[in-house]
Amino acid sequence: MITIRNTSLTVEREPLLAPFGFKGGYVNELWQSIVTMEDRDGDTGVGLGVQSILWSDPQVYKRWGNERGNVFMNEITRHALTAARNASFNTPMDMLDPLASQAREYASRAWDGNPLRATFALNALVPVDHAAWMLLSHKSPGARFIELIPEAYGAALTARHERLACTPVVSYGMTEADVTALLDEGYFVLKIKLGSDPNQDGDPETMLAWDIHRLTEIHRIAENRVCLHTATGKIAYYLDINGRYESKELLLRLLDAAERIGAMERILLVEEPFPEHVRVDVSDIPVRVAGDESVHDEKDALERIQMGYGAFALKPVAKTMSMSLRVAKIAGEHGIPCLCADLTANPILVDWNKNLAAHLPPVPGLSMGLIESNGRQNYANWEAMKAKHPMPDGSWIEAVDGQFRLPPEFYAHSGGLFGRGKLG
Repeated sequence: MITIRNTSLTVEREPLLAPFGFKGGYVNELWQSIVTMEDRDGDTGVGLGVQSILWSDPQVYKRWGNERGNVFMNEITRHALTAARNASFNTPMDMLDPLASQAREYASRAWDGNPLRATFALNALVPVDHAAWMLLSHKSPGARFIELIPEAYGAALTARHERLACTPVVSYGMTEADVTALLDEGYFVLKIKLGSDPNQDGDPETMLAWDIHRLTEIHRIAENRVCLHTATGKIAYYLDINGRYESKELLLRLLDAAERIGAMERILLVEEPFPEHVRVDVSDIPVRVAGDESVHDEKDALERIQMGYGAFALKPVAKTMSMSLRVAKIAGEHGIPCLCADLTANPILVDWNKNLAAHLPPVPGLSMGLIESNGRQNYANWEAMKAKHPMPDGSWIEAVDGQFRLPPEFYAHSGGLFGRGKLG
């Protein structure tokens, strides 16, 4: 049993190379949370988090902006840390529910608008959960990531990939030259951000027209490239709509356009097409639909499975490792494949994601596991951030030819993450 004695929280603000466009908005910096948790034995766990206001609840971003929104999320993290003092747990998963409940209650009291999305509180809890896992690792020196996972959740983690397909993000502002450069680097799964609001007027027809044009433009660049790692032998598209389509009809019109331009067979996934309040059956959609923001817990996962969703994007870096393991368990029981999606994670958190992605069965259509990672594309100080990694020279750190290589050393050291590195 681990009992928390002291906690602390600091924040670093990391600028982006250029405004990052998604969910109809843009961000130019991301706040990095650093949490320290000390137990009664004097052991310390250091956990990291990336605050993404626009991703976790766009209403906060729209009303308060990035600065005040980040302060708000930071206050939720601080409140959760206060609640964690003197708490005891066997694994971090034991601690998640009470902390999540208190975080949501605190956030709701401080916010007087429409109900906050549960994802906002989970995003705030990531560094707390991460620190708890780091603390647990110190209780079992030398234990690998997979050995720390409670037995009940291990059945969903049956793979041991030698490679992971790394999907970069194609955000709103990326040019044709930028997309070509990604393909030239060897990336073969492109995560394409759709759902733009080019005139900032919320018009769905304008949005759909922009999305169709964007997909057409990218397909023209990628259509003649060949790939050895996909079932089609071609570049795969992972369409991320981020809950921007209010109806199935819009999605079907997008897919009709994809069929017309010859891109349909390339679509590996369509992620989160609808806002989470739109509950429609997607079993008749001719591509695999994945849940992301709408899946906060096991109940949500089961509801989405019943609606015909065929994949889940797990986000240890956005919704905690503990919750991601719970959703992976439900998915595994129903034969639903999972991948690990990003939140413009820093290098340490990319490998936190990577430890889970390494053990998830592959998404159909790929010969390996799948993970999104776009931090290297977006952070101005990526190399300085990487220097803080406990094993910055690990051969698995950077993608080569669109893949993360996972040698035996990666598994032996859990990506190096349980070393103390430059953070504690």
